[in-house]
Amino acid sequence: MDTMNRISAMVFAAGLGTRLYPLTENKPKALVEIQGKTLLEHVINKLIDSGIKHIVINVHHFSNQIINFLTSRSWDAVIDISDESNQLLDTAGGLKLATPFFNHAEHILLYNVDILSNIDLLKLTHTHKQNDHLATLAVQKRDSHRYFIFDNADMQLCGWTNTKNNEKQISIPINNPVLLAFSGIHIVKKEILDFIPENSKISFTPLYIYLSQNQSIKGYIHQEDEWADIGKYENYLMNKEL
Repeated sequence: MDTMNRISAMVFAAGLGTRLYPLTENKPKALVEIQGKTLLEHVINKLIDSGIKHIVINVHHFSNQIINFLTSRSWDAVIDISDESNQLLDTAGGLKLATPFFNHAEHILLYNVDILSNIDLLKLTHTHKQNDHLATLAVQKRDSHRYFIFDNADMQLCGWTNTKNNEKQISIPINNPVLLAFSGIHIVKKEILDFIPENSKISFTPLYIYLSQNQSIKGYIHQEDEWADIGKYENYLMNKEL
């Protein structure tokens, strides 16, 4: 059976893009161009090249620009738009709002629009499905100040920390922790929708920390892959000519 069978994808493109100002003064972050294409086009093409046939994209800031961009082009996938124009719901809340689009999906691949990476999505999804995790998070060892904390033995999520202000949340006891930076790419079972409250603005970080107490929330290390967060203006300048 095709590895990508019954997998839909969702691209989070509703953000305000404040970290990319002044590029986002008159356009949404998703339509900022880098290396000759918009960030949104980079992600859509990567998902399609990986075998994804159905993609949901949430919109809020300059939503009409994104909708016009999507409808003015032909894509080798069915693309649905989840409109958050009235209320920005963050990532987990945005996924919950998009629930009606996932009637035929068993798993949902989640991708932040401002991430550029050569990560092998087929390997990520195969690992997720083979091990029957509720959620599998792409992570790397890299400099950051926000880290997920995993058990080094089985890569079960155990907590989160911000090393800049020493904030820490531990969900389950851990003897051999490893701190890894989240890559903004993850895949979840459709059943995770049952754990997200209706009409709530909530990100995945607190949701995953809560669920990790009794659900399989695992890290997937993709250390050798290239990765860049283009949502920051300084990172955009570093990567725009690559």
